[in-house]
Amino acid sequence: MKYNVAEKFVSINGEGPRAGQPAVFIRLAGCNLRCTYCDTAWAQDCKGDSMTEAEILGYAKGTGITNLTLTGGEPLMAENISLLISTLLSGGLRVEIETNGSIDIAPFAALSPRPFFTLDYKLPDSGMESHMLTGNYKYLTSDDAVKFVAGSEDDLKRALAVIKEHGLANRCRVFISPVFGKIEPVRIAEFIVNNRLNGVNLQLQLHKIIWDPEKRGV
Repeated sequence: MKYNVAEKFVSINGEGPRAGQPAVFIRLAGCNLRCTYCDTAWAQDCKGDSMTEAEILGYAKGTGITNLTLTGGEPLMAENISLLISTLLSGGLRVEIETNGSIDIAPFAALSPRPFFTLDYKLPDSGMESHMLTGNYKYLTSDDAVKFVAGSEDDLKRALAVIKEHGLANRCRVFISPVFGKIEPVRIAEFIVNNRLNGVNLQLQLHKIIWDPEKRGV
């Protein structure tokens, strides 16, 4: 199979459970959502490198890095994506799938070995909340994560409701991040403390702090 790879690079994980750790990033082109704050909109319809699963595995193994983040766009909408995930896992890589929360993860959670998931929950300011599949949460484990990207007070209130309704802090890791430039991190910190959100993490996008926020390949 061939996969449309928008970009591939080695950096540190800027967010999620492995934030700060080195990782290989494979960004697949294409996405089914159009979030208002999207910082990878260029990858939605781009013509990238056409690579087979064996070529992607070879590239990743050649870096000497064992963490691999499969991202997008929306990686789970790629044709025959299960084959790519299984190939990477069988190759000894620790595969994280960053998914936007609108795709059924059941077939991928059933893989053995299993990848781990960082699911977005698209809050109201994203314009995409109606696409969220909260049924995915029953497949999550303590190795997985749900990520909320908040841009306003209304977003924070909605994140709180979803976290409590689905008991997410007792099911998986939970992160709340600011939409870059829209809300101050101190406000999210206050919100987490004031609402006694045990098990919920404030998360900043490290790659946007370390490098220029517009820089690709980091």
